[in-house]
Amino acid sequence: MTSSVPKVRLAGGLEICRVLNGMWQVSGAHGTVNKTKAGSAPPALQGLTKYVPRPGPMELKVVEKALQRSMSRMRVDTLDCVQFHWWDYKDKRYLDALGHLSDLQQEGVIRELALTNFDTQRLEEITNKGICISSNQVHHMPAGSVLSDRPATCSEDGAVLCGQQYKAPHIRIAGCLHCLLPAFLTPSSPSSAGGLLSEQYLGKPEPSSRAELNTASLSKYKNMIDAWGGWTLFQDLLVALETIAKRHECSVASVATRYVLDRPAVGGVIIGCRFGVAGAGLHISDSLRSCSPDLRLTAEDHAAIEAVTRRSRDLMGLIGDCGDEYRS
Repeated sequence: MTSSVPKVRLAGGLEICRVLNGMWQVSGAHGTVNKTKAGSAPPALQGLTKYVPRPGPMELKVVEKALQRSMSRMRVDTLDCVQFHWWDYKDKRYLDALGHLSDLQQEGVIRELALTNFDTQRLEEITNKGICISSNQVHHMPAGSVLSDRPATCSEDGAVLCGQQYKAPHIRIAGCLHCLLPAFLTPSSPSSAGGLLSEQYLGKPEPSSRAELNTASLSKYKNMIDAWGGWTLFQDLLVALETIAKRHECSVASVATRYVLDRPAVGGVIIGCRFGVAGAGLHISDSLRSCSPDLRLTAEDHAAIEAVTRRSRDLMGLIGDCGDEYRS
């Protein structure tokens, strides 16, 4: 099946699918995890994992221990990609951690070194230290597209980093769409699963209760919709997406995903995947459709989407650069 998904090659040579399964469900905030089923013999998979340490001393042994834990849990000898996140920019020891990660990459412990939710200033600081970064996973609402234009300014060479021009064409953007889209989920009702950017929420009353926003991601993205422009404007967006979807005989989710993938610097889109949920495989074909060469958005399609997004609030001014939503 993965043979039908387009690929992109990262700076270190690793080739990844442009549509990736997000595994936020294992955080525990999306329902219980069946550890027995999760611990069975894993198939041959490509693992793009995260390293999110608590700010503190970042000696080499601390970093090595964290990577060894990931390799043990994933049952691999080498980590395909480590995406590093740091909570507090005032604590500059993130540079120590990244320095060690870069050294371990040279030793072959990890193949690609990437970031999660770093802003332009810090990204430039890190690359100026000579640390090679392959990608920056940012909050696509979808970032640079349907619900946030913070990373949307592209340089002439197609590089786009966190809201400002930054000529680093080897760095790719990986965008999170995990709970906005219903891919791999069962969108039967707002209380079961599904994503906000789907027909499931078109024409529906604004969800507000815990029962309706029953995962950490649904709650988080609903807050972002409120900041972006509110439920009424979001409904206008869904109407525009549905109109486009009908023209192309696909879903709202496919249109939104295709719109993000068409951005010049976007390497891949991460779509939430809740294995174990009844009917979770129903939308695999829908996700494949989103990255199919048969789905081509026209200038008219782009104009219809942007006619809505132009009416939204300036999230750069309201929230700040990429990742600022996670930091005080």
